[in-house]
Amino acid sequence: MSRSKGFTLIELLVVIAIIGLLASIILASLNTARQKGRDARRIADVKEIQLALELYYDANTTYPPVTVTLSGTPSAANIPSLLAPTYISVIPTDPSQPASGNSAYYYQYESLATDGTTACTSGTCPNYVVIAHLEAGANSSTWSGSGTGIAAGICPASGGSTSPYPYCVHS
Repeated sequence: MSRSKGFTLIELLVVIAIIGLLASIILASLNTARQKGRDARRIADVKEIQLALELYYDANTTYPPVTVTLSGTPSAANIPSLLAPTYISVIPTDPSQPASGNSAYYYQYESLATDGTTACTSGTCPNYVVIAHLEAGANSSTWSGSGTGIAAGICPASGGSTSPYPYCVHS
């Protein structure tokens, strides 16, 4: 009796299962890499906003006051539009921000009074905080909120323990 050469159905199913398992592992790795890439862009955007704010301060001896103060759960960016185009070519938007503006990831700005915790809505504003929200994990930021202001609640010293993780810079 001659046996034909080839693979059995079991052998083919095992190979397909192994390929599927490897593909799912690779896709999970790519997703983490994408999150880290978006986080890197967020941090770069915050540095760009910070530079524009410093240029604004050099020209006006105050940071731009805000009309809407931070809340713990806003859903859209509030970077002052008067920074563009003089101090920054275009106001950056979060890489995962949809056109509707409803996202867990956005940039926030608040001008702060002399004490560094109270919102400054008019007059001379000597301090600010800029906040981005990261996906991939907590990142040590250059400033963590102090005192009892809303920025202190959004910028915990540990960088937060749940997504979105706040990344804060301060004047």
